[in-house]
Amino acid sequence: MKVLLYFEGQNVIGKSGIGNALKHQKRALATVGIDYTTDAACTDYDLLHINTYGLKSLLKVKQAKAAGKKVIYHAHSTEEDFKNSFVGSNQLAPLVKKWLVYLYEQADHLITPTPYARRLLKNYGIKQPIAAISNGIDLQKYYPTEKKEAAFRTYFHLQPKQKVVISVGLFFKRKGLLDFVEIARQFPDYTFIWFGEVPLYSIPRDIRQIVLHDHPQNVLFPGYISGEIIEGAYSGADLFFFPSYEETEGIVVLEALASKQQVLVRDIPVYEGWLVDQKNCYMGQTNQDFIDLIARLTKQKDLPVAQAGFKTAQSKSIQEIGLELQAVYQKVLGRGYDQAIYEKVMR
Repeated sequence: MKVLLYFEGQNVIGKSGIGNALKHQKRALATVGIDYTTDAACTDYDLLHINTYGLKSLLKVKQAKAAGKKVIYHAHSTEEDFKNSFVGSNQLAPLVKKWLVYLYEQADHLITPTPYARRLLKNYGIKQPIAAISNGIDLQKYYPTEKKEAAFRTYFHLQPKQKVVISVGLFFKRKGLLDFVEIARQFPDYTFIWFGEVPLYSIPRDIRQIVLHDHPQNVLFPGYISGEIIEGAYSGADLFFFPSYEETEGIVVLEALASKQQVLVRDIPVYEGWLVDQKNCYMGQTNQDFIDLIARLTKQKDLPVAQAGFKTAQSKSIQEIGLELQAVYQKVLGRGYDQAIYEKVMR
């Protein structure tokens, strides 16, 4: 079996959650010995696994179908998570939904990160079989170490006892960025750091103004940072706070869980079935909820909850994702497949 992993627009969205998902797919396939290529010019593949939504992506699907190849579309995006993102996204959202449905209906099988995302797609009227497979997490990469945590604190000139709350995401209203900044105003002695970036011209003016000017001094927007700094931030901060209103999964949440960090998220449907308030994370709905929880959780880490969160991340390891992808691939190709694994991802 040889798989073509296709990804359009690497320079534009390579640093996004979809870009991280592609990296995880490559690692996952390698762990189970599946031969893959990312060379778009390749023709000697058996199955096309496509991650993106542009015109080149549609052309690649058409070429694959014409050549008698099987196609799996990875449904990372929905109308719901397109809203409240780029300039004009709310006006374009209905058209985006139609486009996504058209693309997804070209596939022999769909994969989406969570059962919640699968429900959304089925509500669109899509008839293709849909597997819910997490984007996965590289546990070893995010395991906490003193070296990485020291690198993080040195980079931001943080004092040993300085309280730090972090989040990671694009500069989207949907991600809860406005709430993050407003809540930070209530903790002037804490440092709040929002990692991530997106071209500023592409986001609404009010969000752009907040990122550039209209935020308190204790809020930092360092942009996209990789390696030891961000990995050390995940474990070295006092809390990971992710107030997003809509996700198809939230890879950054998995990264925080893998770092044995305390995680505070908004209580939204995507977490149903794998995150449980006060068991493996904390959840809130309003800014006041978040203020109360931040004040409490930054005073003393709740180690049992953080450890339970780490176990949740373990269940979504790269190795597990590799086995789940393999089962779907083999099913689509009509080859022998692990029925128990396939049934698990279809539930």
